[in-house]
Amino acid sequence: MAQRVGPTRRGVDGTPVEPLSIKHPNAAGIDIGGASHYVAVPPDRVGKGEPAVREFGPHTEDLVAVANWLCACRIDTVALESTGVYWIALYELLQARGFEVWLVDAKSVRHVKARKSDVLDCQWLQQLHSFGLLSQAHRPDEQVCALREMSRLRDITIDERARHTQRMQKALTQMNVQLTNVITDITGETGMNIIRAIVAGERDRMALAQLRNYRVHASTEQMAKALEGRWSREHLFSLAHELKAYDFASEQIARLDAEIEGRLEAMRVFDKRPEANANKGRRKNTLAFDGRRALMNWCGVDLTEVPGIDVGTALKILSELGSSLTRFATAKHFCSWLGLCPATRISGNKKLSGASKRIPNRVARALKLAALGLSRSRCAMGAYYRKLALRMGSPKAITAVAHKLARIVHAMLSGQASYVKEDQARHEARYRERAIKALQKRAQELGLTLSPQAVPAQP
Repeated sequence: MAQRVGPTRRGVDGTPVEPLSIKHPNAAGIDIGGASHYVAVPPDRVGKGEPAVREFGPHTEDLVAVANWLCACRIDTVALESTGVYWIALYELLQARGFEVWLVDAKSVRHVKARKSDVLDCQWLQQLHSFGLLSQAHRPDEQVCALREMSRLRDITIDERARHTQRMQKALTQMNVQLTNVITDITGETGMNIIRAIVAGERDRMALAQLRNYRVHASTEQMAKALEGRWSREHLFSLAHELKAYDFASEQIARLDAEIEGRLEAMRVFDKRPEANANKGRRKNTLAFDGRRALMNWCGVDLTEVPGIDVGTALKILSELGSSLTRFATAKHFCSWLGLCPATRISGNKKLSGASKRIPNRVARALKLAALGLSRSRCAMGAYYRKLALRMGSPKAITAVAHKLARIVHAMLSGQASYVKEDQARHEARYRERAIKALQKRAQELGLTLSPQAVPAQP
């Protein structure tokens, strides 16, 4: 039963204003730390003379003691800050014990004025949670969290492999082996064959040039000219060292792909097969298995049908959010959580700014990269991006298109509906129709009349 605090207030128009009320009477607040956790409960839940705030250590037995004390104090919901990764162990333990755990962003919680301490922090969290003034962070279930961990680890390993590639290229350049001037990617078939031959001891430039693939535009003579270098011992050692690290990273990525495939198979709900799409072929760093089908059989829809979203982007979106977006009431709430919608900053009945919030969200970053990839796409979404970029600039256009993509993703995952494709010609026709209506309305306001004019054919 909610308890009212304070007398009933009335606004300037005489209507009653709902006062603050206790919405979570059995709430506790925890200030997370690396060496200790401070737990605050309502003062009426402890005995006379006993403190309402206790300090616990970070070890497992201490976390069990936290859960036991909360049970003894008749607590059913707990609010804790997402500080680093220290909160994960306590979060999972409390959730397993049946508590309703609210994970809140530390930046959104303003501390009390004057002195700052861990005791004040946990008490402030407990009070805010009691009045229902905290916003719960989105954390998917255990299976999705495990998949998210594998997906993030795969991205980290891909970045590490890219750094090894750069160091191999640096070693070749220091030896004046101009391999990058004749091939686009040294990690392709031709580049890796030549690098492995150099590490194995081959120094004949004509023999190395014979390893080129027939699809390479450079001739054998051009390849041989680029492969004549100074075979310094230290640079050869560096090349061999980075090649071994590159191969190890590739093996780790293959292991992660197998782990991700197994977890997606365990979460399989549907039995569908995506339609063939020539624009959704294999790309560099893509999954080693049919990721489109695996993701579609998990969530029920094919997110790769949306322009700009490939298998890697779809995996990142689903591993961060899960297959259900029921936590978000509407698409507006979802876009606000991503930080893609215009902000509302009003003071004195004057709008100060409409810039979107800066939120370090992985899903928003993936959608922005997908929007950037539509700059030259011959589709309706690409034409939409180019019109916005011409009018407001690329940065704002990227955010606007990412906002549109987020609404599409929310509609697909919430309603299990497929994406309806629209070609560029139809989009241009609709845009022209809306522009003509706007011009006609403006001309009518000015007392003018618009008449169509035939466009002469181009010679």
